[in-house]
Amino acid sequence: MANSDLPAAAKPVSTWRKVVAGLLDFFFVFAIAGYAIARMTGNVSDDGFELRGGPAFILFAIVILYFVIFTRYLGGTLWQRLLGVR
Repeated sequence: MANSDLPAAAKPVSTWRKVVAGLLDFFFVFAIAGYAIARMTGNVSDDGFELRGGPAFILFAIVILYFVIFTRYLGGTLWQRLLGVR
């Protein structure tokens, strides 16, 4: 078997890119989903939004589901793909 037939070894991804992707994903989902939930529940103010109780729990669940679904079933989150982590 010639060397050209072997798959290329995957280059390890730097840790800083993984951390940055995770932080950007978290803030992205938190802002979008948080605002949407706040808008639906009437918790939008001039300073942004504030969620407590049930709406905050729903936001927490959405953030977790985003990471689980995108990582496990869709090949990586948005920022993981953009930064080449996956």
